[in-house]
Amino acid sequence: MKLTRPVKVKRYNGQTSETCEDLVVREVPFTIFVNDEELATLVCTPDGLEELAAGFLCSEGILRRPGDLKEITLNYDDGFIWVDTVNPVPATGNFLKRYITTCCGKGRASFYFVNDARDLKPLEVGDFRIEVESVTALASLLEERAGLFRSTGGAHGAALCDFGRIIAHYEDIGRHNAVDKIIGHCYLNKISLADKIIVISGRISSEILIKVARMGVPVIVSRSAPTDLAIEMAESLGVTVAGFVRGNKVNVYTHPERVVP
Repeated sequence: MKLTRPVKVKRYNGQTSETCEDLVVREVPFTIFVNDEELATLVCTPDGLEELAAGFLCSEGILRRPGDLKEITLNYDDGFIWVDTVNPVPATGNFLKRYITTCCGKGRASFYFVNDARDLKPLEVGDFRIEVESVTALASLLEERAGLFRSTGGAHGAALCDFGRIIAHYEDIGRHNAVDKIIGHCYLNKISLADKIIVISGRISSEILIKVARMGVPVIVSRSAPTDLAIEMAESLGVTVAGFVRGNKVNVYTHPERVVP
């Protein structure tokens, strides 16, 4: 499916104007069915949809092990994604709803999805380290890959990286979708995240932080800012958060021992 669509626009420059063509990013709803039961509708960029579905289900705790997934079937015409899994969707009215709980025994009130609160534990990643120069280089690589953003100005990017290269890259109208596509890519290709870095273009919210912590990612990097709740959760869950990575500048908000000169 095409990711952009041309539209007519009247463009002003001061007191002068012209009618011209501009590219806008496409926004398409896709409904995920799990074992023939409707689960959720995601509004997304129509690319990497298998990865998006798998990553979303990983983020929600439905897919936990490689053997949990049987099949993913796409129906582009009707906007459906059919997923067959070994285990059923949790039969609870609280699924995908938020509530307030104590954060990892630290006594802080934090927002979680109900299914996240059951099993989030601090990461154990040993002596994982990354040089600050690698952090800034990876952020620059993400910016270079941002073709959909450059052509439309309407997309977020996410990249799966090791210390010197991008392993996988996705863009989407939604920050969460872009990260889910990365997570789904790793699930479908059996890639361990314990020694990887995720680099994103948008802000690091608590929901983004939950996704990477659930999958065991030790470091998340962004050109933008983290929220205070994301910082609190990252501190408790053992995730290093680096924000405002621009040029040679890096702000390391949590677990700075992992980022070294």
